[in-house]
Amino acid sequence: MNLKYISFSISIAFISWILGMIVNTYVRKTDFYSIRLSNLNFIESDKLNNSIGLNYFKWIVKNSFFKFFNQKIKIDRKIEKIDLVNLRNEMTKSEIDHLIAFVFVIIIAVIKSIKFDLIFGMTIMMVNVLMNLYPSLLQQENKRRIDKLIQRI
Repeated sequence: MNLKYISFSISIAFISWILGMIVNTYVRKTDFYSIRLSNLNFIESDKLNNSIGLNYFKWIVKNSFFKFFNQKIKIDRKIEKIDLVNLRNEMTKSEIDHLIAFVFVIIIAVIKSIKFDLIFGMTIMMVNVLMNLYPSLLQQENKRRIDKLIQRI
């Protein structure tokens, strides 16, 4: 793999995060967001999540500089239902940000694959999966856990 391909892919992923946040700001105001997007669940099975390596990704996020990115997604020892609902809303926002970013980068990857090189497009997609799809899947898993806590409280 070419180092230029990797650095371009990482740059596009970071740019896509910003684009995802901007687009999500407008999408959140729609009924589609509250009805459909806030309850997405691509992979419900914990076993399947583990088999695709989501548990390793979770460890990386918790033990690297990524843990400092979204400080609103933290849980304190003292938990109240309203705090969990707010936390879930923040997770949903982050999840949709990443999904919008994922779609944006898919478009870039297809264009780069057609115009330049298939390897270039595949490199972009590998980085895209790691930097946009996996965070979204992790948020979905965490939301399921929070939903269980909310039901208990």
